[in-house]
Amino acid sequence: MKKRVFEGGVDYVQILDKDGKVDEELEPKIAGDTLKKMYYHMVLQRKWDRKNMALQRTGRIFTYAPCEGQEGVQIGAMMATEAQDWIFPTYRESYLYHLRGVPLWKINLTWRGMEDGLKLDPKLRMWPAAIPIGTQLPYGAGAGYTIKMRGEKAAVLVFGGDGATSEGEFHDALNFSGVFETPCVFLISNNGWAISTPRKIQTKAETIAQKALAYGFQGLQVDGNDILAVYKYVKEALERARSGKGPFLIEAITYRMGPHTTADDPKRYRSEEEVAYWRERDPIERFKKYLYRKNLLNEEEEKKIEEETQKIVEEEVKKMEEFKPDPKDIFKYQYGGKFALTKNLEEQMKECFGE
Repeated sequence: MKKRVFEGGVDYVQILDKDGKVDEELEPKIAGDTLKKMYYHMVLQRKWDRKNMALQRTGRIFTYAPCEGQEGVQIGAMMATEAQDWIFPTYRESYLYHLRGVPLWKINLTWRGMEDGLKLDPKLRMWPAAIPIGTQLPYGAGAGYTIKMRGEKAAVLVFGGDGATSEGEFHDALNFSGVFETPCVFLISNNGWAISTPRKIQTKAETIAQKALAYGFQGLQVDGNDILAVYKYVKEALERARSGKGPFLIEAITYRMGPHTTADDPKRYRSEEEVAYWRERDPIERFKKYLYRKNLLNEEEEKKIEEETQKIVEEEVKKMEEFKPDPKDIFKYQYGGKFALTKNLEEQMKECFGE
């Protein structure tokens, strides 16, 4: 006897093409104010990102992970969440803390190596980003299980890159979420490269999205430089998760225009032609054309946003550099809990500060 025991497939969706033309059948109904807010944050994020690159190159912050080119994924997804949802970002999504109220200058303290940048209000429901690849994925799955056990009407949005899908944590998180039907949405930003390792040699699978099928739930591939597609399908997946229908995996096809981090030189492993191809598909430029066509943006408003966001970035950098950390933190954060200060550390701190 022979019979087919599994059928599955993965769809690819694009709503807004590289020229800013929209597929009207798929176009989501989004209020004009929300669309303009999306654009504002995309512009602010890019200016902040480019400033951080300059700050690192001049020794004013330490190693930095740029996000230029991936604004469509990050802003679109984050604006699709609700306040009760938990967010597990990677280090490349550090701007997203700002969308939940964390000032940019405080976020930059983290890139300056200061503990104060990671002191987050639990009410924000945002997990602090960590450098190890993929470690946020099983934590997000665990948070989803907790939400389900508590009967909360909330979801978890877990970010990751294509490199993270080569880690064991990715498979652990998806398998756990599939088995226990956790309310998790896994958003993988497939930007083509895991540092210098191209996507094509990380996995033989045609898509990353199809990996969800092996763990018993759905996967979808979207154009990650199309903020409308990201917003629409992340929002639907989160609503689905909150209603008890289990996890979902979205693979967003995008591109990082700069290096993996400021410690990387992408010119050593990718061509100028490849970068130029993706520059033509810039998420901000195509969205701007869309807003012009909808009469939600004009030259005067665009100029005002450019000037206002640049001013904000400069002001936030000034606040960051004016911040004075407590030097005792080098002792206080060696250990946690009741053993925060061991006898030796107490003696050393007294020797340093005379207390």
